[in-house]
Parts: sequence; C-alpha cells; structure tokens
Amino acid sequence: MTFRSPRFLLCCVALAGLLSACAGVPVQEMSDARQAVEAARQANAQTYAPEELQAAENLLQRAEEALTEGYYQQAREDAEAARERAVNAQAKSSR
Repeated sequence: MTFRSPRFLLCCVALAGLLSACAGVPVQEMSDARQAVEAARQANAQTYAPEELQAAENLLQRAEEALTEGYYQQAREDAEAARERAVNAQAKSSR
C-alpha cells in the first residue's frame, strides 16, 4: 500500500475524524448535565436525595473546571457522571 492509494487516504481521513470527535468541546454533555441538575433541584432533590444531588453538583463543578482548563475528555466524563447522578436524584425525589 502506498501513501497515495485511495485506501490509505480513506483510513487517514477516518482516523482524523475519530480523533477530532474525541477531542471536541463537550457542549452537549455539559448542557445535559446542567439541565439534569436543575431538574433535580426543581424536584426537591435537596430534601429527598441530598447526597445524590450534592454529588451531581460536585461533578458538574469539576466538569466546568476541566472545561475551562481545556481538559475536554475529563469534562465530558464528569458531565456525563453528573447527569447520571442528577437523574438518580430526581428519580428518588419523585417516588
């Protein structure tokens, strides 16, 4: 396989696309986490699931700090964890 073959170029383009997708700013994940935390607050999670809500808020704060510092993968992971904890807090509050 040469460096100019269509197969090689296609592989390079695909690899570049995958790498750029991983390194992108986690805008959607941050938005989802913020909305989930707010929904948990609206469901009175501070009364019914205070530990779960606090964990979600802490993770969201860590995600925001990582985002500010340019650590997008860490921000994405923390935002996803924050959303999950907030959803759990809201579910506990709705019982």
